[in-house]
Amino acid sequence: MSGDDLGQMAYLIMLLVFLGFWFVGSNRQRLGKTMQQAAIWALIFVGAIAAVGLWDDIRSTVTPLQTVMSDEGRIELPRGQDGHFRATLEINGTRVSFIVDTGASDMVLSKQDATRAGLDPDNLPFFGRAMTANGPVATAPVRLDEVVFGGYVDTNVPASVNGGDMSGSLLGMTYLQRFEQITIAGNKLILTR
Repeated sequence: MSGDDLGQMAYLIMLLVFLGFWFVGSNRQRLGKTMQQAAIWALIFVGAIAAVGLWDDIRSTVTPLQTVMSDEGRIELPRGQDGHFRATLEINGTRVSFIVDTGASDMVLSKQDATRAGLDPDNLPFFGRAMTANGPVATAPVRLDEVVFGGYVDTNVPASVNGGDMSGSLLGMTYLQRFEQITIAGNKLILTR
């Protein structure tokens, strides 16, 4: 810590001590009630910190995850709160989250996901074109060595890397057509092979 940091810390401690003395002095008549309210606020503060720290665990418990029923040959994907179906696949040994998009022709990786999967987007030939809601974007065709989804392993899978900004990857029809049946029942997308 530098001298400035120590000075700021000393100032804050003195300020807190002053405020504490003022608070206790001004509420001497109702000290028991004041301490009870201070304890309640302290518990609320600690609870908020715990909720922020445990948010990932809470979210994974509340939000249903994809289910693989290998003996029945199907994968069930729950509908997310945003209305989309999401799937987690392993691309070349790396877990990648996809939005299932039956309107997309290809399996499309974002540049970030492509990099994580061992591809080098900076050295790919972006000569393909795809039409998106935001207009045309350049794409680069690639072949993925291994794609694992549930218990299914596919090799030499065709895909594209999006040359534009993309918040996530899309699981399109070139991969989804490997399944015999795609069914939406209630809030689940069921893929059967």
